Amino acid sequence: MESDPRLLYALLAPLIGAGLVMATGKKPNLREAISFLAACTLFGFVASLAPDVLDGKTVHFTVCQILPATDGFYKGLSLSLRADGLSMVFALAASFLWIIAVFYAAGYMRGHHEPNQTRFNTCFALALFGAVGGAFSDNLLTLYFFYEVVSVSTYPLVAHHQDEEGYAGGQKYLVYLTTTAKALILPAMVLIYVLSGTLDFAANAQTGILPMGVHNGVVIALYAACILGFAKNGVMPFHNWLPSAMVAPTPVSALLHAVAVVKIGVFSTVRVMLYVFGTDLMTQLHLGLPTACFVSITILLGSVIALSKDNLKARLAYSTVSQLSYVILGVALLNPLGIQGGIFHIAAHAFSKITLFFCAGAIFVTCHKKDISEMAGLGRKMPWTFGAFALASLSMIGAPPVAGFISKLYMLVGSLDAGSYFILAVLIVSSLLNAAYFAPVVYQAFFGKPAAAAAGHGAEAHGHGDAHGHHEHGEAALSMLIPLWISAVISVVLGFYPGLIMQFVEGIAK
Repeated sequence: MESDPRLLYALLAPLIGAGLVMATGKKPNLREAISFLAACTLFGFVASLAPDVLDGKTVHFTVCQILPATDGFYKGLSLSLRADGLSMVFALAASFLWIIAVFYAAGYMRGHHEPNQTRFNTCFALALFGAVGGAFSDNLLTLYFFYEVVSVSTYPLVAHHQDEEGYAGGQKYLVYLTTTAKALILPAMVLIYVLSGTLDFAANAQTGILPMGVHNGVVIALYAACILGFAKNGVMPFHNWLPSAMVAPTPVSALLHAVAVVKIGVFSTVRVMLYVFGTDLMTQLHLGLPTACFVSITILLGSVIALSKDNLKARLAYSTVSQLSYVILGVALLNPLGIQGGIFHIAAHAFSKITLFFCAGAIFVTCHKKDISEMAGLGRKMPWTFGAFALASLSMIGAPPVAGFISKLYMLVGSLDAGSYFILAVLIVSSLLNAAYFAPVVYQAFFGKPAAAAAGHGAEAHGHGDAHGHHEHGEAALSMLIPLWISAVISVVLGFYPGLIMQFVEGIAK
């Protein structure tokens, strides 16, 4: 295991960037240039680790030793980092998406005249610091620390508008996430350390760290605490914070749903399933298929609720609740194809869902429409925006040639390999539900007739702006259009070349 300070440098890039953003807050162009530079620096350090990981190395760095190892059972506690195949999937996606999010956020925040833009950019950088720290965590203590960093740093973003609705959404967000972490993860972590003498993740996904001979009931209780305690994964019943957080500006929603918050939740769940419990122990205790069946409830109910939502961001929020559980379901199949499909879905969902939220924000800034029922015919006026939305929707549905097709295909074959026709049926039915709540948005936009009479929009028909200076019938600004098309194109590229991600995860389940 090699020690490499690039892991530390990757963490310092967004942390130092956050400080410099605060210092240059009165100079917007400089502030956003620093955000962009910090994002590029972070991605550069993360990408530089890829060749070593692909060579089969596990890169390691210890930040500080908290509790020294003893001569006996306990191995000590530290804040330490590692880069392996699983961490690279999350870290590469998050760091790259921050680059395009900087451009999009600048266009959105300025176009919508949002207040407190310096605080927004600072907290955005701190959230990436927490997300990448979580991705590179070498033990459960470090993972817990960065998981909480993400919770605290994103609260100001959720409550950004500082009104009654914003504070209510922010309070629910913080209470749900910190309470579950402290009530479930913290005691589970203490007990795991007592039982195993370490919190360091196992070297591979098979063995785990819990010793043989631990009472089955204790292991199952610890396992349930970890699945539910990382509530950022959106698993029901601790999912309601996610739609409530939609009061935040759209770039925040994109951060929550695609880049940092929900991804560190589902990543933490997968990391603990594979590297604390391990596939061998999970198979021995028959935890795999019950877990898959449990999260199937979230997959199906989230999709059904999404069908009932007319507000576009609310529909996307419940879509996220549903889609996140695909990752856990795939890993819970406990076979190579299922695990690879589940982990691949982390990246597939990240690029597709951020595209969908970018599109929702572009629609709102350009013509002030939030509800799907108001968007009939809008695709003919904003074809590039809704074209990207259609591509990302295909990925969420699992249709070729977009990335989501690859992850769902692997999970379908994995469910057959596991001999579970119930999970196979869940994947098929949920994909049909995905189509049921995404297809009408695209169809209405391109083929629907606007409800308002043309006479009522005479000024708009001549291209005049509204009272806020926005043009109802124009395409979105390039500052928003270019980032959303970059993420949409990458979704397609991953569909044609899944090996770009699969090369990191192929060895995890073997």
